[in-house]
Order: sequence, then structure tokens, then C-alpha cells
Amino acid sequence: MAESDSGEKTEEPTAKKLSEARKKGQIARSKDLGTMFVLVGSAAALLLMGNALVEGLSVMMKRLFSLNRRETMDVHALYQVASDAVSAILVPFLWIHIIIVAAAFIGNTLLGGMSFSWEAMAPKASKLSPLAGFKRMFGVQAYVELIKSILKFFVVFICSYLLLSSLFGQIINLSTENIPHNFSHAVSLLLWMFLALGLSIGIIVVIDAPYQVWNHNRQLKMSKQEIKDEMKSSEGSPETKGRIRRAQYEMSQRRMMQEVPNSDVVITNPTHYAVALKYDAEAGGAPVLVAKGIDEMAIHIRTIAKEHQVEIIASPALARSLYYTAEPNEEIPEQLFAAVAQILAFIFQLNAHKKGKAKRPKPVAKNLPIPDDFRY
Repeated sequence: MAESDSGEKTEEPTAKKLSEARKKGQIARSKDLGTMFVLVGSAAALLLMGNALVEGLSVMMKRLFSLNRRETMDVHALYQVASDAVSAILVPFLWIHIIIVAAAFIGNTLLGGMSFSWEAMAPKASKLSPLAGFKRMFGVQAYVELIKSILKFFVVFICSYLLLSSLFGQIINLSTENIPHNFSHAVSLLLWMFLALGLSIGIIVVIDAPYQVWNHNRQLKMSKQEIKDEMKSSEGSPETKGRIRRAQYEMSQRRMMQEVPNSDVVITNPTHYAVALKYDAEAGGAPVLVAKGIDEMAIHIRTIAKEHQVEIIASPALARSLYYTAEPNEEIPEQLFAAVAQILAFIFQLNAHKKGKAKRPKPVAKNLPIPDDFRY
């Protein structure tokens, strides 16, 4: 049962799966959203620039129909006439083109964003396979597209009927209006009807856009096993990571042990904890914890300290405080300066006594000044 469940795609796609799908060109897209923007953009462009375009066409036609004999016989003059005629409609035509292109770009990138994929453009044998094409023709997606086409037909039909019904009086009155006002009025009615029909596609878009997002997410869903395999491939298997962590830990322990012979004192629990401290009086600053350990590691630290004649001082409370509040190669906390200072003072006086330069110091006090918050 567990094996069968592992193959069910019930999990949300990971960021890596979504990124790989985007690289392949697999993103949520709504063709109806792009179509609606193009239609609405075209209608809006014609409504905004229609008068300027008509005026430009009027100027162009008047110029072309008023050629004199010299202009018709002189090629250079004819080129100038053509240039003047085209320039009359160039600006409105360019604005109409820019508006439509902008609308197409926004409509096709609004859902899913902009994506350019060479992999999606590459030829695929599956696209040429008749069997694959047959499956696409009778697949779930084909039925969805069929239903959408039927819905679009009825939506456009109903909107067209409502528009014609509401504007029927104005359309009939066009025959009673004067020329050229009736032509201008007719074009205005057509453009507004065109805009309304373009907006009517929005009814389909409201349904199609969320469906495309849901369907895209459904196609990219992953099984639990796929997620585990992805984690292994990207981050390495748990066994490999465990071996790496163990190797790193062993290396850090070896580096710590190499610093014990250079330490000034080892403070112990006396059996379970051991910390090695070093203080450079000339450099100033605070004492540094160079090594620490518990149980077997503590025994190892004490053994190395004895071999290299590093003084070992038993101070259970201070040893535990240093172990839990400082890391190797870090300065000890300021709150423990006073307690450690007494230990170091004893060590330095003891070293001077061994060299015959001072009297033997008094033993370290049992109750060192350790704040309550630093007692463990």
C-alpha cells in the first residue's frame, strides 16, 4: 500500500520543479485572455486614433487624386507625392499598431509572466506522431476547449443580440441622417459594438484563467517519492550528508586537540567537562577558549594537557559555564572575566614559583564569582 501511495501525485510542485517547467516553456497561459486584450486593444486604438486616421486618409486621397501633368511625368516628383501621402497616415497608423502590440503583449504575459524557451521551440517527435495527435484530439484538454468554444459562441451571440436590440433604433435612423455624418455615426456604432464584443470575452476569461492556473499546477504535482528524489539529487542523500558532517566534526576536533598544548590552563569538572584557555597578555583582549569537551573528549583533553605539562585546575562550576557559553576560538563571556582572572593569576604565579621568581601561590578559591545566569 505504501508503495502505491508513493506514486500518487498529491504534493504541490517544488520551486525547482516550477523553475524547470518554466525553462521548458510550461507555464500557465490563457489564449482567451490574449484574444480579449487584442480585440479590446484594437477597438480602443481605432476609437482613439480613428478620426486622425480618417483625416489622414482624406488628405492622402485628395493629394493622390489631384496630380498635375508634371508630377505624373516626373518620377522624382511622384516619389515626393507618395511620401507626402503616406506621411499623412503614418502617425495614426503607428499609434494604432503600438496600442495593439502593447495589448497583445500584456494579454499574453499577464498570466504566467514572460517566458522564452528554446526547448519549447525545438521540434519534437511526439508532435509529429499521429497517435499522439489522436490522443490530443480526444483527450480531456480537447473536451475542455470544445466546451469553451461552445460557451464563446453563445456569449458572443447573446451579446451581439443585446447590442443590436439596444442600438436598433440608431441603426434604422442612419438612413435618415445626412452624408457624411451618417457614415461617421455608423463607424462609431461599429467600433463601440466591436469593443463591447471584445469585452464580452472577459466572461470566458474569468472562468478560463483560474482553470489554466489550476490545470498547470495539477500537471506539475509531484509524488512524495519524487520530492525525496529531488532532495537527494540537489542536496545529496542523508547518508552522504551524515558522513560529511562526521568528517567535518572529526576535523574540527583534531584542530582543537592541536591547540591544547599551547593553552595556559585546562579547567575541569573534574571528570565530565574540560575546557582549555589561552591568554595573550601582550596582545591584550580577553582569554580565548581553544578547546572543550565532555566525557571521552574531556579525558582526551586532560591527557594531552598532562603530556605537555599544561596545568589542570578543577573548578566544576566554571568548567560547565565556559563549556556552555563559549565556542572554540572565541573569547570567553565578559561575565566570566573575574572568575577566569583568578584562575589565570594563580597559573602565572605558579609558573613564576616554578622558575624560582615568586612564592607558591595560594590555591584557587572554591567559590569563584560566577553570575547565577551562567551557572549550569
